[in-house]
Amino acid sequence: MELINLAAEGAIEGNLNTIGYGLAAIGPGVGVGILVGKALEGIARQPEATGVLRSNMFIGIAIVEALAILGFVLFFL
Repeated sequence: MELINLAAEGAIEGNLNTIGYGLAAIGPGVGVGILVGKALEGIARQPEATGVLRSNMFIGIAIVEALAILGFVLFFL
């Protein structure tokens, strides 16, 4: 009987980890959306600054995605 209880506890823990990672992925998704939207607004307002805005946008996306990867790694711990 104890073996069944231990298996059930592990299943619940795994499901909570999945839900936790799903919630953690919402933040970077919203962050990338805002970041790209603001960069496109800046490019539309000042087309001559496209190069600077685009490079800063890609750096920001890389940082935000690093947070998503960190959440994915913590999902397995």
